[in-house]
Amino acid sequence: MPVPIDPLAFLAALALLAWGVLLGFRGGFWRADRRLAPTPAPPHWPAVTAVVPARNEEAVIAEAVASLAAQAYPGRFEIVVVDDASTDATAARARAAGAERVVAAGPRPAGWVGKTWALARGVAAAGDAPEFLWFSDADVVHPPDVVARLVAKAEAEARVLVSLMVLLECRTAWERLLVPAFVFFFQKLYPFRWVNDARRRTAAAAGGCALVRRRALAAAGGIAAIREAVIDDCALARALKREGSIWLGLTEGSHSARAYLGLAGVWRMVARSAYAQLGYSPILLAATVAGMGLLYLVPPLALAAGLAQGAAATAVLGAVGWAAMAVAYAPTVRLYRQSPALAASLPLAAALYTAMTLASARRGAAWKGRTYAGPRR
Repeated sequence: MPVPIDPLAFLAALALLAWGVLLGFRGGFWRADRRLAPTPAPPHWPAVTAVVPARNEEAVIAEAVASLAAQAYPGRFEIVVVDDASTDATAARARAAGAERVVAAGPRPAGWVGKTWALARGVAAAGDAPEFLWFSDADVVHPPDVVARLVAKAEAEARVLVSLMVLLECRTAWERLLVPAFVFFFQKLYPFRWVNDARRRTAAAAGGCALVRRRALAAAGGIAAIREAVIDDCALARALKREGSIWLGLTEGSHSARAYLGLAGVWRMVARSAYAQLGYSPILLAATVAGMGLLYLVPPLALAAGLAQGAAATAVLGAVGWAAMAVAYAPTVRLYRQSPALAASLPLAAALYTAMTLASARRGAAWKGRTYAGPRR
């Protein structure tokens, strides 16, 4: 008589196989090892204009703009802050911190997302003088050598986009649980080695710090080409990769000054765009939920059920799957200087991110008091 197969053991084996594929064949995303290495200075330092879109950022913009004003850049460098209809002291604090120009975004045309419209206004204000545009978020604080290192990288390797995923705030218990996991999931979705490989179509960027070659942006259709994109940075990367090679890496220097504090803060950050990331597709949503369940929830459930029922094979499969998950997560945990024990918490973080994604599908894209519909069909 054939021995019945334990369904949970089968799923745990499937999850373990999936982790093996991810660890071995997904561009080494889990290594978290793409960094901006020192690059020789170019023979000529091209002009750069930093463009900072800002909407109601009075709490953080002074520190962010001050870090831009302190850049030790040998070439021409200018800061343009675009005030996107702020109702607080954003504009005044940006000027006081050292922004050469603060321009008003003005009324947002139909079909534009707030940030893309602000970026477009900043690009227009910069004009034709700069060879590079440096898009930097209003909450991001940089060390003084960042723009020079970005430009050196772009010039040495003829890149049309060089972007850094800055460190996010990670101080409270909820931030420690969820922020490194957010970065891990992003790397899994967009393996940085594949992004940086001109032979692959994978494209992504981190909007908090993105140096863009102005002529390539114009050739790609300008910001207007991504005007409806809620996830503007990755849309920009896709457009620019058609014009040349791009590069995306991690940094331990540039960081966000925005504190998420509790679960609600991280929840808002993710839910505002998670469904947009899936192209507003119910099919992709269902597949994502199923995939998250298999990869992150089945291994600990199999371990617990196997131990409770005395099913050794199920418990072992679950334990090895969970261990593979923790091994994959450990480099990102180290990036955020957290305890190695945090690597075991990924199933809990994944369950919460799955709930955030479902919430995003219910509410649609929303941020800073604005709600955006899905794409027109």
